Amino acid sequence: MQFVDEASIIVEAGRGGNGCLSFRREKYVPKGGPDGGDGGHGGSVYLVGDDALNTLIDFKYQRFYQAESGRPGQGRQMSGRAGGDLVVKVPVGTTVIDEDTLEVIADITEIGQQVLVAQGGRRGLGNIHFKSSTNRAPRKTTPGTDGERRNLRLEMKVMADVGLLGMPNAGKSTLIRSVSAAKPKVADYPFTTLVPNLGVVKLGMHEHFVMADVPGLIEGASDGAGLGLRFLKHLTRTRLLFHVVDVAPFDESDPVEAAHAIAHELEQFSPTLAERPRWLVINKLDLVPDEEREARVAAIVEGLAWEGPVYRISAISGEGTDTLAQAAHRWLTEQRQLEHEDEEAAEREREMRERMEAEAVARTEARLGRRRKRSDEDEDDDDFDDDDYDVEVEYVE
Repeated sequence: MQFVDEASIIVEAGRGGNGCLSFRREKYVPKGGPDGGDGGHGGSVYLVGDDALNTLIDFKYQRFYQAESGRPGQGRQMSGRAGGDLVVKVPVGTTVIDEDTLEVIADITEIGQQVLVAQGGRRGLGNIHFKSSTNRAPRKTTPGTDGERRNLRLEMKVMADVGLLGMPNAGKSTLIRSVSAAKPKVADYPFTTLVPNLGVVKLGMHEHFVMADVPGLIEGASDGAGLGLRFLKHLTRTRLLFHVVDVAPFDESDPVEAAHAIAHELEQFSPTLAERPRWLVINKLDLVPDEEREARVAAIVEGLAWEGPVYRISAISGEGTDTLAQAAHRWLTEQRQLEHEDEEAAEREREMRERMEAEAVARTEARLGRRRKRSDEDEDDDDFDDDDYDVEVEYVE
């Protein structure tokens, strides 16, 4: 299955129907007046959130969406039929951006949330509207107006409570397999995870939260290196981040340096996202002898000058994972309760989400700007090289 989280589409609303020029003609009414009816309004285009969808792959194959136009008016004061609205289903978590102005039109975060993205054209008026005491036989009508046409960019961000952050092979996919029913691919080579994976962590009746496993980051990810920029955005909807650190990297690299690199990329991508609560999760303790564990953990915590919560786990054996999941659930429950009871806390959360969205949009604007610039340069260069073009890759799972 292809996981597609970005797509560009064109939407066009229907044109309004023209007004009718007509006069009443009946056998016993020799001086009938105007009776031209109005046209029908053009249909509009709406996007609606649907939880049955989890990628934007359909928009890769159908990119043009047009609503129905209104019908013209007729004689005997008959109005034309209005054009039907077009409702396009998108995954919950989709951000809608106008590609021409880079304006964020909407953020679809709820099932059934409906957003107008292209307004239908207005109907034209028939000549019945223009009669007066001095103009008994008006020959004036108005045409229907064109419907709105827009170039849209859809960007899907997974909806999760907890996001896993870390280098490739830190054990994020193994962790999500351990605590949920999700079954992402696991192997001992970098970039095993090519698409975001969601897992529902169930702790009891009506007690659960959603965890997101995104592809591992490398240095330069915030500028697009590796799989970074394309998938960092999926963390912007999370409330809590688990910074997963491999206590015994197979390449014998320094875990502290790796953690610093990831923290730097997070800060570069979104300073507001970097303010989110982040827990240090030291993984793969099963690879370290029991007598060395505490020393290894203490060295990482001291090297990072870490002041937040620290959890020691072995995702592959399940050691410590239940404690971690229980703690996360308690924290999420407390936060939701606080926001429900305290309007100031709820407002702070809304402001933080708005700032993160603005920072993500700024990244998108910069990326689209670079693409446009390179495209313009390539058009001016007769001796172009295929390698100069940005290629959007779809990863197949």
